Amino acid sequence: MFDAQTIKSFKSQKTPFYYYDLGLLRRTLDEIKNHGLSKGYHVHFAIKANFNLPILEEVRKAGLGIDCVSGNEIKRAVEAGFTGDQLAFAGVGKTDEEIQVGLDHDIFSFNCESLQELEILNGLAQKSGKTANVSIRLNPNVEAKTHRYITTGLNENKFGITADRLPKLFDMLPGLKNISLTGIHFHIGSQITDLQPFTDLCNRVNEMQDLFEENGVRLDHINVGGGYGIDYEKVDENPIPDFKSFFEVFDRNLELREGQQVHFELGRSIVGQCGSLISKVLYIKEGATTNFAVVDAGMTELIRPALYQANHRVDVLTSDKPHKTYDVVGPICETSDTFQKGIQLPEIERGDLVAIRSAGAYGEVMSSAYNLRDRVKAVYSK
Repeated sequence: MFDAQTIKSFKSQKTPFYYYDLGLLRRTLDEIKNHGLSKGYHVHFAIKANFNLPILEEVRKAGLGIDCVSGNEIKRAVEAGFTGDQLAFAGVGKTDEEIQVGLDHDIFSFNCESLQELEILNGLAQKSGKTANVSIRLNPNVEAKTHRYITTGLNENKFGITADRLPKLFDMLPGLKNISLTGIHFHIGSQITDLQPFTDLCNRVNEMQDLFEENGVRLDHINVGGGYGIDYEKVDENPIPDFKSFFEVFDRNLELREGQQVHFELGRSIVGQCGSLISKVLYIKEGATTNFAVVDAGMTELIRPALYQANHRVDVLTSDKPHKTYDVVGPICETSDTFQKGIQLPEIERGDLVAIRSAGAYGEVMSSAYNLRDRVKAVYSK
């Protein structure tokens, strides 16, 4: 929760705005260093979760790399001070221009998702007089036990190369003269809070590594992706995910070869809890079945509840009155522009401030100008 001085500072800001607690971000990064980097693991921050420069500065100082899914994300990472050898580039639909950006910056790895992409990358690398480092993204057909829109590791998903295509891959590799196959890559989904899917992933990784070695391919690194979730309900009780248990899953279950690196691509678990969307109450509207608290933030600032039915906790910052039941809704002309339904909150008045929590990941980066809304600013703690 926020202290009195922070809430006082909020009152001087034009709402809505994003608030980022850099102190919490630093403590979260310390946990990753203590339980992940200390094991020799390499962690790339998934920049698609939050591309703000002050956030990236903290990530860079902590010793992490960057996981990109577009050419512009590569450019932003370089702007933030990251070097090419710290960047991995995934994505099922890389354009030729985006691939060229990666080649120009000599990135650590292109995480290739189809056989045709490999052929295109090989041709572009040849024209550039370069050899592209490649990690093959494999679809492990592992159930992530998460929302169906953010599962990525099943055969029905568009991501990665399925096992039945691997014989063709092995036939192609000798002819790809400008490709250096250095690893294999996996990502099974997002907001995964049950560790069992990660154990299942490790078992699948071990099987795939054996298969690659049987076909004469020695892998320098294994990239197991990310997807580790956060606690959207008990935000203050669990502000930092249990990274010790997360990394131990891979420590116990991966069968690594001597000198082989393990790479991760964590996003939400790093920045999700450090961000909140601060909003002002515009109106209290008594409906036939509920009370509506209409706030000045909407799905244009945080689309996850509308898109994924995501549950973001709402805290009232400027009232300690007895509780009433509210639907907390935004101003956008869509019924789905609703943050919470039927929740108990201290009685709210026009002008009260509310914090929509756990908005540090996939909040500001997914904002839009729908309804010709103004883009809102970000405010940072010290």
